[in-house]
Amino acid sequence: MKLKNKEILVMSNKQYSKHLDDIIASGKKSTNKIVLNKYEDLTKLLTKERIRMLRIIHSEKPKSISELAKLLKRDRRNVLADLNYLEGFGLVEIEEIERELFHTYIKLIGKIILISPRNMRIFLKNYLIKYEIMNIKRIILGTILGMSIQNKSLLVNKLVEKYLNNTEFIDELIEISSLDEIQLFMKFTKYNKAIREGILYFKNTNEIFVLEAFLDQFYYENMKNEIKFLDQKEKSIISLYLKYISEIYNLNIIYRGIKNNIERNLLLQFLVDNYLFLDKNRLIDLLNLTNIDDFILNLNQYLNKIKEIRSYLLKFNLDKNHLIWSIEKLYLEYFFSKFETKIDDIDYQAIFKIIEVLIKKDKEIRLYILPKLVDIGHSRYKTLK
Repeated sequence: MKLKNKEILVMSNKQYSKHLDDIIASGKKSTNKIVLNKYEDLTKLLTKERIRMLRIIHSEKPKSISELAKLLKRDRRNVLADLNYLEGFGLVEIEEIERELFHTYIKLIGKIILISPRNMRIFLKNYLIKYEIMNIKRIILGTILGMSIQNKSLLVNKLVEKYLNNTEFIDELIEISSLDEIQLFMKFTKYNKAIREGILYFKNTNEIFVLEAFLDQFYYENMKNEIKFLDQKEKSIISLYLKYISEIYNLNIIYRGIKNNIERNLLLQFLVDNYLFLDKNRLIDLLNLTNIDDFILNLNQYLNKIKEIRSYLLKFNLDKNHLIWSIEKLYLEYFFSKFETKIDDIDYQAIFKIIEVLIKKDKEIRLYILPKLVDIGHSRYKTLK
C-alpha cells in the first residue's frame, strides 16, 4: 500500500457551489484535490486514528493490512474499514486482494445455490445476507464521510446483490446522500430497526459501533429464525453450525466491549439468543469482567468444565494475541468432529458438504491466505489470480 499526494480544501457554501457547477460544466473532477464543504467533514475524514495510520504507512511502508494492524495495535477489521474510506477519497492505495478473494468465494456460493435443493438454496441466500450487510455498512459510512456515488459504488460487492435479487435496492441506497434519507429509505425493509437505532446512536455520539453491532445481530437472529423451514436432516447440521457461529459472535462482542471499555448494558442488547456451550448467564458473567486476562481465564474455566469440549481445549490453547481466531479454531474442530460423512445417505452427505465448503473456504481466506500474503506483491497476486 502507498500514500497519494492530495490537496485538501475546505470551501464556503458559495465557493463549494461554484466548484460543483464547474465540475458539471466541464464534466471533469480534479484527481489531486479533495474538496469539502465544512470543517466538520474534515474531522470526520481525518480522525486521530486515521492521521496516525497515514503516518505509519508513510514511515514504515507496511506490505499488508495485517502488518499495518500490528504496527497500529488495532483490530484488523477496523484498520481495513479505515483504509477503505481513505482509499475512497484517494488518500491511500491498497491492493484489492481481500475484495477479490471474497468475490471469488461469493461466486462459488452462487454456483452451489444453482445446484442445491430448495431448502438449502434458501439457507445459502440467508447466509449471503452477511455480505449484503457488509455492503450496507460501507455505503452508510461512505455517506457519513461525504463520499461520491462513484466512490461508494467501488466499495460494494454487486455480485452479492445479484444473487439476492437486490441490485436495484443497493443501487438506490448508494445514491442517497444523507443519513435521514437512508433511515427513511430503510423504513420498510428488514433492516429498519438496526438502521434506525444505529443512526440515532451515531447522531448522539458520533460512534458507528452500535449501527454495525445491530446489523450483525440481525444477521445471526435472522439465520436462527429461518431454521424452522428446514427438514430434520438439514436442521441436525445447520442448527449446530448456527449455534457455534452465534457463540463466537457473542464472545467477540464481549471481547471488544472489554477491550474498548464499552458500556455493558449497551453490549447486552447486541447478544444473540442462541447458545452452544455458554448460556446467557455465563455470557453475562464474562460481560461484567473488566480486563482481557480475566476474560480469557474465566472462559478457559467455563469450557474446561464441559466434557464435550475439554479435549479440544487442550489441543487449541486460547491465544491472547489472536483470541477470536483461536476460539474459532476450537469451535470448528468440535463442529467437524460431530458429523461423520454417511456414505450411504446421499442427502445428508450433500448437506454436510455444502456447510463444509462454506466454513473451510471462508476460514482459508481469513485465517490462512490473507495473513500469508504479507510478502506477495501486487504483480505476483495478479498472476496467481
